[in-house]
Amino acid sequence: MRGLPWPIVLAQINPRVGDIDGNVTSILDAARAAQAGRQAWLTVFPELVLSGYPPRDLLFHPDFRSQVEAGLSRLVAAWAGPPIVVGHPHYDRSRIYNAASVIAGGRVVARAFKQCLPNYGVFDEKRYFTPGTQTVVWDHDGTRIALLVCEDLWEPGPAAGGRAQGAELLVGISASPFCIGKAVERERVFAARVRETGIPLVCTNLVGGQDELVFDGASLALTPGAGVVARAPACVAGLWPVPVVDRAGAIRPDSPDLEAVPEVAESVYPALRLAVADYVHKNGFGGVLIGLSGGIDSSLTAAIAVDALGAHAVRGVLMPSRHTSALSRTAALAEARSLGIPTVELPIEPVLAAFRKALGPADLTAHRSVVEENLQARIRGVLLMALSNAEGRIVLATGNKSELATGYATLYGDMAGGFAPLADVPKTLVFDLARYRNRISPVIPEAVLEREPTAELREGQRDRDTLPPYEVLDPILSAFVEADCPFVEMAGSLGSAGTVRDVLRRVAASEYKRRQAALGVKITSRAFGIERRYPVTSGFDAASGAGERKAEDRESGA
Repeated sequence: MRGLPWPIVLAQINPRVGDIDGNVTSILDAARAAQAGRQAWLTVFPELVLSGYPPRDLLFHPDFRSQVEAGLSRLVAAWAGPPIVVGHPHYDRSRIYNAASVIAGGRVVARAFKQCLPNYGVFDEKRYFTPGTQTVVWDHDGTRIALLVCEDLWEPGPAAGGRAQGAELLVGISASPFCIGKAVERERVFAARVRETGIPLVCTNLVGGQDELVFDGASLALTPGAGVVARAPACVAGLWPVPVVDRAGAIRPDSPDLEAVPEVAESVYPALRLAVADYVHKNGFGGVLIGLSGGIDSSLTAAIAVDALGAHAVRGVLMPSRHTSALSRTAALAEARSLGIPTVELPIEPVLAAFRKALGPADLTAHRSVVEENLQARIRGVLLMALSNAEGRIVLATGNKSELATGYATLYGDMAGGFAPLADVPKTLVFDLARYRNRISPVIPEAVLEREPTAELREGQRDRDTLPPYEVLDPILSAFVEADCPFVEMAGSLGSAGTVRDVLRRVAASEYKRRQAALGVKITSRAFGIERRYPVTSGFDAASGAGERKAEDRESGA
């Protein structure tokens, strides 16, 4: 084979975990469209597209197994066209395999099992799957094709096994979740496989949101002579043809344009938008509620929600107190008008007065300030959840990673909600994302971008009265949470020893809060919850001091 056959279609589709019948229908619709519109020689679907990814412990349920096997049988019987590569669980007595099947002419003509099972980060595949033992190579129209499943492309062995069997094309199927920088890393690794084997590679990646994960697609084709020759758009479902390329790197003039690799904010924003859209739609919610404070976090959350769901599905709730500035109210209403979302205003002072009266007999002298501040946040949480019950909308919590890391948030207050789009977004990136969104169209008021962050739970309150400035805090958090950097390396280089020690102890003391936080989407190299599994009860002190008692429930973030 001189180069890539024409046309190969990368079917970057968005399945729903557990919806076997719906996923079969989506696969068939896409395969028919690829054949009718592109005359596809080969159509490649993502990893576990039949079941959705990750199916987790659904894999162990006998009814799930029955539905998967029936769905695969239906798919095979319904597809009489040229080959399609489909990912699915494969059951063999007590074993489960992560499989790629080639379906053509109403039968399975080849099947490969994933050899390299990831068991790090968000992956837990050794809990579920038995590894395959060899690379499968099959013939299609005189071309020898090796089938590889996701992690098989991240290790050199499986691709080398294909080359040893005379493969002329590497075909990969993938469910590789998004995080900052992952697209560049993915291309670097895939380019290494092409360079090592001298064989072209095509790989379709899953797209869509699934609980804490979001899959960005960005499916790829690479050749030894030209490097990346096709890059599907990120966070967009669709059918993407691979251009004709010969081994010298010549690309046919009418080949589709090569998508560019986006910068950080440009890559994160669509991922958050997709995660919100799929969490709301796939779980059947009628829309979302957002507490609009006039701060940067709620402003960005509202913009993401409108872009994901449409203004008709978003409602803003203003809940002012005596500490709410005129600027906050004006900014919140201005953004609501810019986004075209309705708002309701529910002042909390009467409710706060009732709580004060109810707590009258209790002695709150020692912690009155904290009690008062957290009462305000919790009243707002109760009001939002009441509206959620009444309207069938899910509450989007607006807290960011910097706040959740340090406990600068109130349990059952601003942490209340069903989904937290910014839970893995550091505060400094929140500002970058807001500026990026305003470059598309200005919806977040400049006053919000310029104001100093404040929770407005007491007079003159500023975040920096409790926390280091975010430009100092966020690098410390990134080094500690995402890179496991030891205290001695951070102290001095990222901040004073006292500052670093205080941050690390806040992170440890707030673990119990994060266990009760709303689900949030992962966008960094390590997210709390799904990926960072620290004990709540622990005598370990990363700052090399004595064990600390849990921090008081600190005041809410913005």
